[in-house]
Amino acid sequence: MTIATGSSLNAERRQRDLDALAGGEVVDVLVIGGGITGVGVALDAATRGLSVALVERRDLAHGTSRWSSKLIHGGLRYLAQGQLGIAYESARERDVLIRRTAPHLVRRLGWIGAFTPDLSRTTATLGRLGWAAADVLRKLSGTPAALLPRARYIGPEEVRAAVPAIAAKGLRGGVSYTDGQVEDDARLVVTVARTAAAYGARILTYCAAESIDGSGAHVRDERTGATIDIRARHVVNATGVWADTLADNIHLTPSKGAHVVLRSSTLGSPHVGFTIPVVGERFRFVFAVPIADDRVIVGLTDDPVSAPIPEVPTADDGDVTFLLSTLSRCLERPLTESDVIGSYAGLRPLLAGESGSTADLSRRHSVVVGGDQVITVVGGKLTTYRQMAEDTVDLLAGRPGVTAGPCRTKDIPLVGAASPPALAAVHAPERMVRKYGAEAVAVIALADGDPSLLDPIAPTVPTTRAELMFGLRHEGALDADDLLDRRTRIGLVPADRALAEPAASEVATAHGPKPIATG
Repeated sequence: MTIATGSSLNAERRQRDLDALAGGEVVDVLVIGGGITGVGVALDAATRGLSVALVERRDLAHGTSRWSSKLIHGGLRYLAQGQLGIAYESARERDVLIRRTAPHLVRRLGWIGAFTPDLSRTTATLGRLGWAAADVLRKLSGTPAALLPRARYIGPEEVRAAVPAIAAKGLRGGVSYTDGQVEDDARLVVTVARTAAAYGARILTYCAAESIDGSGAHVRDERTGATIDIRARHVVNATGVWADTLADNIHLTPSKGAHVVLRSSTLGSPHVGFTIPVVGERFRFVFAVPIADDRVIVGLTDDPVSAPIPEVPTADDGDVTFLLSTLSRCLERPLTESDVIGSYAGLRPLLAGESGSTADLSRRHSVVVGGDQVITVVGGKLTTYRQMAEDTVDLLAGRPGVTAGPCRTKDIPLVGAASPPALAAVHAPERMVRKYGAEAVAVIALADGDPSLLDPIAPTVPTTRAELMFGLRHEGALDADDLLDRRTRIGLVPADRALAEPAASEVATAHGPKPIATG
């Protein structure tokens, strides 16, 4: 497969797009923010025939979007909280991603809800009702049971066969169910951005919007220090937890979700996710989820964050202790800090509510118009980004003088997408197909007769130099940090990052833009 026409993002295209905007081009829509919400808005608007520019002050997915739990889930937790609308929206959007737009990046993941000694029989019974309701939402969303089978109840032996690390003592069996998982949240963001670019959107990273109003933005090129005024007929603020710094009519209560990263072998190399109840809290669990490259992430905390909002949040000692101790209660061998190979934290841009736990705040999204006519979209979650974008562009399309077609993003495949049979037939390693879909053959082609470019960078780092080259030529990476932390996610494990940094620097120097001092 060749690269989708017009989808390649690189330094040369970035400069051409900057020059066009600096030269006075007026776009229909200027999007501020290069996370999943911003790129989703850019794609929706571009596919309706509107001209679009997107500016991001750092790299794509630099902020909240790369720090998720890597799940595309059907809203089981929201059902437990009585948020039926959000639960249905989640199930519907999961179906869009897993069957139509991104089957190469979003796939089913088996789960075990273990009935451990800490889980009361009352909670287990209520859980059964929740799983039954989730299956109803699955049916309503159109997802076939062959893809996401309904929950079934299993005995202790089957639980331990799926999750060898769970302790046998007091285990009463559990439930086996299925949900969705994204291969890599940052890769989903980049893929949506590239798809928007294929429809003509100008995607500009390292361009900070220093001020905005309803007619455009004053933007600073973070690589050169130069400033330009970008003119637009409509402006969308999609900056997540920083949205209220650009819109004074928005009030947020951000929360932090911390995770730790383990080697898969630490938990017996499970191929399913599993949950453990948090003592003293109803319908709250710590989970362990297998992700790419033989890693498992353990999450999730849910704590309020005070201003100023950190650019890169971190998991503190208390977060790590809470996650390890909660999970360890139900394991044969308790986890220790020596088992942790990495950690991270993400921030959720929750709409402000009553005082209390942020775990109780709604994950609904909101689209708000300010006095300056800037449209701000905030709230929501990774799974429902497409619906957030649709609602935003619907509002914009209803303005006088706007000529835009209907929303098309439910049926537009993201770059690299193909049917499961077509993906199975791609002549490339399974690991690459899971990351690049049908474009995996284009990654391999970059080796161009040099098989060493397809060798793993290090024993614990299966990423190849060809993948790094692809990141620079087609995925908008501009330096080694972009490659390590957002195009490959090697950086989730600091020790792996240290091993891979020389190779990333070497490839970035040879194939990337020349370094430019900021001014």
